[in-house]
Amino acid sequence: MSKATGKFAITGGSEQTVHEAPGELKITRVAGTQRFGGAIVGTGSVEWVFGYRPDRSAVFAGFQRIDGSIDGRAGSVVLESTGEHDGKTSKGRWRVVTGSGAGELAGITGEGSFDAPGGPEASYELDYRLG
Repeated sequence: MSKATGKFAITGGSEQTVHEAPGELKITRVAGTQRFGGAIVGTGSVEWVFGYRPDRSAVFAGFQRIDGSIDGRAGSVVLESTGEHDGKTSKGRWRVVTGSGAGELAGITGEGSFDAPGGPEASYELDYRLG
């Protein structure tokens, strides 16, 4: 198993409210774009659904697509992305979607995490295997 680590910069984003009612979980659709550096080099796009609690903390789930290279192998991959937001920072988990690797990333498997402490930059790590 290999480990890819680095940082990504948030380059864009939007959020749309899907459902909001008093005393209920607020549901939003969040889209974002990133620029990856480190072992992963390239661009990313993510689509999440957020569920906000009354204290502004949230749980989220969605898909992250990366187009570029991992440790010099060019291609793209899609990651299942889930996590928690405490109102200021986000911590999440990644799992490679089986069969999503393309180009030199075909057959990739693995999982990892990211830490977004607020602001325009976050760190990541991805434990992966190419098969």
